[in-house]
Amino acid sequence: AGRGSKKPKRDDGERLQEAAVQLLDQNQNLCSLFQELQAMIVSASYELSNKKQPDKYRNELRRQADRRGVSVGAISVKTMLDKLEEIAGRQEDKLRQMFTSSQRVQLQVLLEASKLLLCQGVFCPRLLWVEYRRDQKHPHLELLYLLHLYNILTLDYIIECDDAVASWLPGQLKALCCWTPPQEEEETRQVQQDVLSRIVCTIFKQAFMNIYDCCHKASFVCVCVRPDLVGWANSPTSHCRAEEFCVSCRIQTLDASLCGGSVSPEALQQFFAHCLTQIFTWNPQLTVSDAVTSQHDWTVAKAGRCLTSLCCKLAAIFSVEQLLHHLQQVLETHEVNWKHVLVFVSTLLVYDQAAQSSLSEALCRLLSSAFGGYDLEKLITAFLLARQGALEGAGVFPSYTDWFKMSFGGRSGFHAGSKKSLVFLLKFLSDLVPFEPPQYLKVHILHPPFVPPKHRSLLMEYVTLAKTRLADLQESVEDMGLYEDVSAAGASLQSQAAQDVEKAVCLFESSSRIPATVMEASIFRRPYFLTRFLPALLKPRVLPLEADAQMNFIEALKQAEKIPAAQYSQYVESCQKRRQQSGSPRRPGAPLTVLQEQLQEFTELLAAGRDPGSVQSLAQLSRVSHTLSVVFPGSDDPVGPAAAPSLPPGWVCGSEVVDLILQSFCQSLLVASRGNPPNRQSLWGSRFVCVLLDNRQVLSSVIHRLKDLFHQQAASLRPAHILGLAAFIVHLQAAQPGPVPVAEALGLAVLSSSRTSMLFSVRLAVAAVSYGLCRGHSASPQRLQDFVPGCFSVQLLYLVPRLFPEARICPEGGPTGGHLGDGCALLWSFTDGISWTETVLHLWRHAAFQQLQQLQPYQLCFSEWLHEELRVQRHSDFLSDAERQEYQQWACWELYLPRPEEQGGCGGDPRALCSRLLTAIMEPPPRSSGTGTCLPDLLSRLQELVYEAEVGDLWGRQVGLGDFLLQVVSERCSTSSGSVSSRLGLQRNIEAWNRVLLVLPPVMFFKIKAEAGRSIVDCSQLLQHITQPQRKACPPAGVLPCAVTVHLLKGLLFAAGRCGRPAAEVDRVWSLMSASCPLLLVSAVRWWQQLSPVLVSLWTRLQDAEPFPEQLQLLSACRLWACSLRAGPVLVQIPPGPVLVQAASLHGAFRGGTEHQQNFREVLNRLRETENQQVLASLLFLFVMDFLSELLDPQEESSGRSIWFCSELLAVVVNSADWLLLFRSNEPDLEPDPVTLTVSDDCSRLMPWAVCSLLQQQSTAFHQRALRCPGFLHSATLWYLAALRLFLDGEAPASAHQVEPTRVLDCTKQFVLSLIRQAPAAALSCSQWRQLETHCVDLDPELAATLSVHLDHPRVAFL
Repeated sequence: AGRGSKKPKRDDGERLQEAAVQLLDQNQNLCSLFQELQAMIVSASYELSNKKQPDKYRNELRRQADRRGVSVGAISVKTMLDKLEEIAGRQEDKLRQMFTSSQRVQLQVLLEASKLLLCQGVFCPRLLWVEYRRDQKHPHLELLYLLHLYNILTLDYIIECDDAVASWLPGQLKALCCWTPPQEEEETRQVQQDVLSRIVCTIFKQAFMNIYDCCHKASFVCVCVRPDLVGWANSPTSHCRAEEFCVSCRIQTLDASLCGGSVSPEALQQFFAHCLTQIFTWNPQLTVSDAVTSQHDWTVAKAGRCLTSLCCKLAAIFSVEQLLHHLQQVLETHEVNWKHVLVFVSTLLVYDQAAQSSLSEALCRLLSSAFGGYDLEKLITAFLLARQGALEGAGVFPSYTDWFKMSFGGRSGFHAGSKKSLVFLLKFLSDLVPFEPPQYLKVHILHPPFVPPKHRSLLMEYVTLAKTRLADLQESVEDMGLYEDVSAAGASLQSQAAQDVEKAVCLFESSSRIPATVMEASIFRRPYFLTRFLPALLKPRVLPLEADAQMNFIEALKQAEKIPAAQYSQYVESCQKRRQQSGSPRRPGAPLTVLQEQLQEFTELLAAGRDPGSVQSLAQLSRVSHTLSVVFPGSDDPVGPAAAPSLPPGWVCGSEVVDLILQSFCQSLLVASRGNPPNRQSLWGSRFVCVLLDNRQVLSSVIHRLKDLFHQQAASLRPAHILGLAAFIVHLQAAQPGPVPVAEALGLAVLSSSRTSMLFSVRLAVAAVSYGLCRGHSASPQRLQDFVPGCFSVQLLYLVPRLFPEARICPEGGPTGGHLGDGCALLWSFTDGISWTETVLHLWRHAAFQQLQQLQPYQLCFSEWLHEELRVQRHSDFLSDAERQEYQQWACWELYLPRPEEQGGCGGDPRALCSRLLTAIMEPPPRSSGTGTCLPDLLSRLQELVYEAEVGDLWGRQVGLGDFLLQVVSERCSTSSGSVSSRLGLQRNIEAWNRVLLVLPPVMFFKIKAEAGRSIVDCSQLLQHITQPQRKACPPAGVLPCAVTVHLLKGLLFAAGRCGRPAAEVDRVWSLMSASCPLLLVSAVRWWQQLSPVLVSLWTRLQDAEPFPEQLQLLSACRLWACSLRAGPVLVQIPPGPVLVQAASLHGAFRGGTEHQQNFREVLNRLRETENQQVLASLLFLFVMDFLSELLDPQEESSGRSIWFCSELLAVVVNSADWLLLFRSNEPDLEPDPVTLTVSDDCSRLMPWAVCSLLQQQSTAFHQRALRCPGFLHSATLWYLAALRLFLDGEAPASAHQVEPTRVLDCTKQFVLSLIRQAPAAALSCSQWRQLETHCVDLDPELAATLSVHLDHPRVAFL
């Protein structure tokens, strides 16, 4: 007590301070020195933390410091260290790296108190660190973080002042990263992340601030810490929750954003580049052969999240070009870990859309450099990188097949410069063969590199080696499917066969013919066809009530004898059993449920405002793609996405999956459009569609479903569905540019033939065009074609003026301005289903749409308009008959007639309008049009044009409208090539033209011109038209249709009535017809009974007082004469007139039956007595034509009738040579007889066969008489040779009475041989004998040898 009340002296205090300093210098323990003050200071710390009486405790600390002779800071530091030891020492788990919650609270109270003491100037942080490091070799990182957080000791100071920081900090960081908090301690988990982030950021900042001072302590610490961090991130992890958290902690330390703005970008890039280098070169034990073999397991989907996340963190601050450049530098200078390199490339492609083009350019540079310097390492690198990109799918990088063909498939390939380059490539591919997966070998075999013909052997060596390797792997190119994309892998033979069946059925459905590939496979690939293709095609199923495309295809194969009978019978029985069995449809399995959840999550990401380019969205789409590959295991490219496991057989959910995809797209569109119009939306739609393009089965199913919706369920689609489907098609257009994109094919599948389909088509087209214009509002006109499908724009050009009369009027102010994207109400007003008509008209008048029509693909020409109009069904048209007439007249006269030709119009030329209108009318009707089309309406428009031209004399007198139409028809019919299809096309065109002809005024085909001071009728164009196209399309009977005949003759009477002497003009033209157009003459005789009343009545109305024309009177007289000969005795004298009229009259009178045989014989005898050989010859020709008709179309009621008439006529004319010339009219040196111009060229070519068939049925007596006929031997030989040529060409008709063609030829040959043997040597001249022998040498050597006997005869040699 006395000691406490005694006041110390000044000298005593100085001595006490010196002693205290001496103790400190000798590193004495201060704990025992300050035991008296500990209890007081600890109790005071709690009160100080609550800011209770700070001055009191500050004064107390100062008093105690003065009493002991030490600084007040030393006392407070010692007290705090003891308290820290007490708090930290309570930890039971020695491996725990973080404080507990209670410890953390106590430490916060203690640090708060220390902070207040520091503010009062009675606490020394630096002394605290010195004393703490003296007792702790491994400082607690959370304590350092808390000291930094409470601004007591900063981490920068600790790293800077602690010389041994490099020895303990890396180990502590690693221990903290590897420690996982208990699952229930969420706060500890967050604090752990904060501790790691803050400490690593401080280390990096210190290192970057002294980046050029490699001896600086912070730089040394960074160098020590950095390899550990990269090593942890590269180490393999398990799938447990604790390990995943550990990995996330490690990678979090490499987040560039933690450094904020305190580090320069250059320094940060330098550090991250070094980290990337360590990843690429980490443990480089895998060789190139290992990479080639195992590359398919190193995709983003199969690689661990640790490595891909690390790559994303490190690549975030670089551009794609910088990353690829750094990768190339590492590859050129280091041994690399190929797995890390290829996983990095995949990650770059998946998470950065600009990586595809950059990688493609880098590959081109690598290949150019490789072949420029024959650098094998660069070539290996290029192949590995290209294959790695292809493994991620077509939506990310081109398939390996496409890349290989593009790089080496043509003359411009990298290897095509020299033989050395070619050898370099083939040597490289040969070295890869032992390690290659089979799908790559198949690509190289079926799509080999371009090789000049002289070096073909080099390629064959590689092909042989590759095929040997495939055989060792039990893989075969021959086992590939008919339509297999060889760059696709993973599909089994059974699934590939099913894809072949689907493709073949689709081709058969579109062409109605068995595909040529299937026919070739049935012959050249018979094992695959019988063991794979047919079992997949004949898989038992419940057959529909109406035959579908697959049933029709099976039936076609059966008729072609391509399906074994036993196999077909088994298929039918199995299908019947399947129908008898009752079963419920299989419920969809897990993949469909997973797909539904994944698509819903993607929609939710869009709703949350996630950018589709973000990691979450891209990863979600990658999962969707993988699930689709499971549902549809047959992917496009096996070198593409990793092969998915096969589904159990019979598991069918294709329609549900497609509906789910389309529904998800529509929902995503509505979600994305809530706040932004299409031009301000992200690329979610394009990425969504690219996922579908990655799998051909999915894309095919989607296209078929869309076509089904457009055809069958268009009326039930809601406006939101229509808008979604339209946007989907627009994205397909942008994702698949090419000659015939999928979007164009879908647009063509949208019909406009009825009211319902028109309304649906215009709404779908408005949505598609509006959406496309919004998406491409800033694109160039050429680039705009990638956004707006041309088919929908053309549909609008057709439908909008048709459905909306106000759209036919051009606005006075011109089109509206601005871009569609500026007024998003244009699009979204469409979805309410009320104001869509306003949307149509707004789009129609919009400047962007008007500018779009300046491009060629977005124009609707007149011919296309006519084609669309012919597809409309009149009974279900949107327009009434009167409205349709008004619309068509506007389109023809006001729209297309004045429009320039380069814009699809007629350029103001009525001829062009008439020509295209006539061409459209003559075209065969579309398959989908059915009956009741608008053809009568277009015929009416043609009539209006004709009458307007006739009344207004728009065509002039030189070339009339009739001649112009005949010229158009002749040009259309002049493209016949002689094939069966061409002949059928000619007949179809003539039939269509005849229908048009009958609705036009007949007088328009007869011109009136002045000659020698008088008006005459000029019908030369019409006669030429009848002689050429009409005659070629005539049936074997050789007559024009009755309606056409009467129509043309009426036109002749009308035209003659405009001349001064009508009757004389008719006689003149009739005489002209007898020589130049006998077909019209014979037709008039044939139909005279129907023509006569019409023509007489017309003539009476036109020329009341003038008698009927003389030539027509003679024709009538010949008809009456012929009919009288059939009824009674032959006493009437033959009337005057043309020979052809007389023969045609007799032919018409007797051809109906053989009941007047006796009268017919008497007529023939009378004509022979009166020396009417020309009439008999012409009559024989007409009956031989009837006989040829029977050969071509045998009928029981007429069978044998023409033979009797021909035999009777032959018996009469056999002694005369006139009839021989008629059947040799196809010889070029002979002038044709008029009667031969009544038949088509095809019938003239078949005439020798008909004559041979007749001759072999004649008697021996006839043969003897014929031998004495001059020229018969020569003609008979030529007939036989022509018939033989027809037989060899496959054009010989089947004979009547079921006589085989070979029998006809054998009999004719024997007949000709007997004639030659019996004929004297002088029967023919020497030139004729030699001519016959020359013709026979190649066709019939036996006949040529027989003829040579006569050539060797002395008399022939003399001649």
